[in-house]
Amino acid sequence: MATSMQPQGSARQSHAPEARPTPNKIFNAMFAYRLTSALRGAIDLDLFTAIAEGEHTAEAIALRVQGSVRGVRILCDYLAIEGLLEKQGNEYRLTADSAAFLDRRSPMYIGSAAGFLANPELMHYFHDLAGTVRRGGSSVEEASIQPENPMWVDFARYMAGIAGFGAEMLAQLLTRLEIPVNKVLDIAAGHGMYGVTLGRHHPQAQIVALDWKNVLEVATENANRAGLGDRFNKLPGSAFEVEMGSGYDVALLTNFLHHFDPPTNEKLLRKIHQVLKPKGRVVIVEFVPNPDRITPPEAAAFSVTMLATTPNGDAYTFGEFQSMLQNAGFASSELHPLPPTVQQVVIGQKE
Repeated sequence: MATSMQPQGSARQSHAPEARPTPNKIFNAMFAYRLTSALRGAIDLDLFTAIAEGEHTAEAIALRVQGSVRGVRILCDYLAIEGLLEKQGNEYRLTADSAAFLDRRSPMYIGSAAGFLANPELMHYFHDLAGTVRRGGSSVEEASIQPENPMWVDFARYMAGIAGFGAEMLAQLLTRLEIPVNKVLDIAAGHGMYGVTLGRHHPQAQIVALDWKNVLEVATENANRAGLGDRFNKLPGSAFEVEMGSGYDVALLTNFLHHFDPPTNEKLLRKIHQVLKPKGRVVIVEFVPNPDRITPPEAAAFSVTMLATTPNGDAYTFGEFQSMLQNAGFASSELHPLPPTVQQVVIGQKE
């Protein structure tokens, strides 16, 4: 008897049409430098603040930022295409994200970070990524970890705003965990904001900031600005070489271990273990990808930055941090999110 029924899996079974391949993602990647340059240019012009303060047409914005009307119109149109501005008729408005993070008057302003993240000195590390892949990392002579590298002064100056927010979240986390904070070693302190913020939360805390001498000048400025001058102590030099002292409740390692391979990190962690009090903690702030190494994307993608800028660095999983801490003598380790940032906190405790 004839029937219209087909067995499961038949070639005649209805399927949704397969998506056709498109080169859009590829072209967008090839042109990604346009967005970086446009954003950096708009920040340099303080264009977002001008719009926030009521300049909405290309003519008005151009007068405010001392630019040409044609240049401002094309830049604003491009930023609207990319979702960083909104356009109605001939007028431009900030998006919610731009208002929160790119208006210089906002307490969450992060535009200054472009001075480091969109700096040609940093971007040049990516100019020959094929060669870097063949080598397995940046050449030692060109690596970002060279002693007294001036890029870290730029990092300290331009990234303090972003770091201040994460530092506040970290201070609140340590308070919730009831971790003593009386003597703090801030390793590779950079801008010093993590140690400075702990000092603000704990009036009894003494902060020892370790970094290159030229970088510590910026950290000292931030400490003085926060009123911590008498509790902020400088320790210039390499974390791998300088004598760190002893008796610390907490040693901060914020965005530092990703520059090195696990054996090098274990060497440093063993040194830190020795200078901590019993039950003392090493507090590590890092981009921590899942074991699949592609999620979450913001953390996992950081590994390519380490490929380009260091000989052996990487974005490490929590399992890898656990292994490093255990090999360095720490009795336990735990992982804590640091919302709304994309970073996480790994805490290793000494017996």
